[in-house]
Amino acid sequence: MKKLTEIRWHGRGGQGAKTASLLLADVAFSTGLYIQGFPEYGPERMGAPITAYNRLSNEPIRVHSNIYEPDYVVVVDETLLDSVDVTAGLKPEGGIVINSAKDPAELRAKLKGYTGKVYTIDAKKISIECIGRNMPNTPMLAAAVKASGFMDEKLFLENMEASFKHKFASKPEVIAGNMKALEVSLKEVQCNG
Repeated sequence: MKKLTEIRWHGRGGQGAKTASLLLADVAFSTGLYIQGFPEYGPERMGAPITAYNRLSNEPIRVHSNIYEPDYVVVVDETLLDSVDVTAGLKPEGGIVINSAKDPAELRAKLKGYTGKVYTIDAKKISIECIGRNMPNTPMLAAAVKASGFMDEKLFLENMEASFKHKFASKPEVIAGNMKALEVSLKEVQCNG
């Protein structure tokens, strides 16, 4: 991993973008990385656009601000491509991960000339098949790890399982579906660029 990887999440209130960014921070921390995971709050409400952030590093992180030039952007809701400049500041050597059933090449036209890698994953389909309802944050979390490559996938899965066992101690029946969603997602991420 390079010294610092910065990820900006775009979603809508209630879709779990904030939760996914915090889960990513927890899992990265459990592997010994230095982390930051935080949302940007405003007058958000259910369905309103929200932003969350991650900084992941193998060295202490000294900066404490929003992320204006991310290495990766994760878009949990494809409809945001029409209303939010999700590629603002996105580094061309990074990439954007979009929750969509479309091919990455189809979405490139909506990305304001962004020339870096475009990843897609049908998080809705995966979450319905594996979890039993539309919970796109779990598949998007795995897609962010796959695209960024900041963590070994096996290590990621092991630590996510431990996190789920703790988080869902009173509902152990949901662990298997969430783990399956992560595993399937790591295999189904598509890339263009």
